[in-house]
Amino acid sequence: MQVLVSGSTGLVGGALVPALEAAGHHVTRLVRQPLAAGEDVLTWDPPARGPDADALQEFDAVIHLAGESVAHRWTENHKARIRTSRVTGTALLAQALAAARIPPRALIAASAVGYYGNRGAELLNESSASGTGFLAEVCRDWEAATEPAAANGLRVVNLRLGMVLSRKGGALARMLPAFRMGLGGPIAGGEQYISWIALDDLVQVILFTLTETSLRGAVNAVAPRPATNAEFTHTLAKLLHRPAVLPLPASAVRLLFGEMGQELLLSSQRAEPTRLLAAGFHFEYPDIESALRHILKTA
Repeated sequence: MQVLVSGSTGLVGGALVPALEAAGHHVTRLVRQPLAAGEDVLTWDPPARGPDADALQEFDAVIHLAGESVAHRWTENHKARIRTSRVTGTALLAQALAAARIPPRALIAASAVGYYGNRGAELLNESSASGTGFLAEVCRDWEAATEPAAANGLRVVNLRLGMVLSRKGGALARMLPAFRMGLGGPIAGGEQYISWIALDDLVQVILFTLTETSLRGAVNAVAPRPATNAEFTHTLAKLLHRPAVLPLPASAVRLLFGEMGQELLLSSQRAEPTRLLAAGFHFEYPDIESALRHILKTA
């Protein structure tokens, strides 16, 4: 396939592009400006300008991963950048796809389990209602922004990503230094659920959705066994042979991180990958211990 990928230099995109190429696909990167001489790229300039619609006719599929990081304290300015990068950027891409005379067959677009809001221990699948809060609102609009592409006949998949686990970046990479020093512990009692996925499994999920034509609409890109915060922290500490006895109270989270801490660290999403499992996808790392052992290369 000829595949166009946005967000190709991020944590997920950086792992996905070589996997696509190894699988025999030809990758073009959707970028603001060329990364290096000779790179196969298509340019755009969100939020001002989307990609050229005529150029999109060259591709069989588009994988859209670009978006501002949410892992910063949320000032009003940063929240605006989060929304613009996700909603406006996706809308520009979807509008260009809608204008293409011969559009690609599929658009695989990132979303997030933040769509569900704070739901405690409720088991969530793709038919569960959206929740409340900034991230839930952004995710609703993010997914809705793909609708022009679907209206032009593309098979659109909205991948609701959980916490992506990797030593190379993301939440786990930021946690590791403290845990290696024995300074880790559960957050706010640790009862909140984390919907997570190992980066290697996520790459395979994206490759799977690229060719699995039965999948369209919302798809939870999470491991089948969500973990509580306490289970996650204790497993990580055990594999590092360190204690996990320094809890972080909810009040401290709110003081240190504000609204971002409330929605990312204190909220609970117990999502399951119902549609992936029904379509026959196999997870190499279905539980938190097997995933962390693989990532940490622990025997």
